[in-house]
Amino acid sequence: MQNFVDGFRSSVASAAPEEGRQAGDNLLGTLARYPSLAMAFLTFNKHLLSGSALTVRQRELLVLRVAHIRRCDYEWAQHVVLAERAGLTADEISRVTAGPDAPEWTPVERALVASVDELLTDGAIADDTWKVLADDFDEQKMMDVVFTVGCYSMLAMSLRSFGIQPEEGLIPFLPTPR
Repeated sequence: MQNFVDGFRSSVASAAPEEGRQAGDNLLGTLARYPSLAMAFLTFNKHLLSGSALTVRQRELLVLRVAHIRRCDYEWAQHVVLAERAGLTADEISRVTAGPDAPEWTPVERALVASVDELLTDGAIADDTWKVLADDFDEQKMMDVVFTVGCYSMLAMSLRSFGIQPEEGLIPFLPTPR
């Protein structure tokens, strides 16, 4: 199992090197208690982190919105680090919490943020939102939107249910109390 986890870390890091990224030891240590599940999940998650048709910026908007809605501090903190490395400003990261109605979003960014809300509330992207995304995204990107939201929603539920605490290096990136 340790070789698999090490391979996951190195393949994701080599696809998108991120100096200073937190290793996620608390999460990976918990997953390692169930090796067959961990290997299946990490294989899928590796696609979302390094093989997705979405840009890193697009992915991070989705994940941050999921973390906010699911109230998952660990996921929020980890992905604030990744969002900053993808070029999102502090204002844009903060704006994720305001949702799709924040006036500063581009039409596609607004649709991405709205897609999270719709998927988590209704289980489907609304027709109007789908049309905005489909005007710019091909079929694979559209699929990656749905699977990214689904995966990170499931991960948020897991992190919270298992009581996984953020590593010390993530503490400065935790959300402010609601």
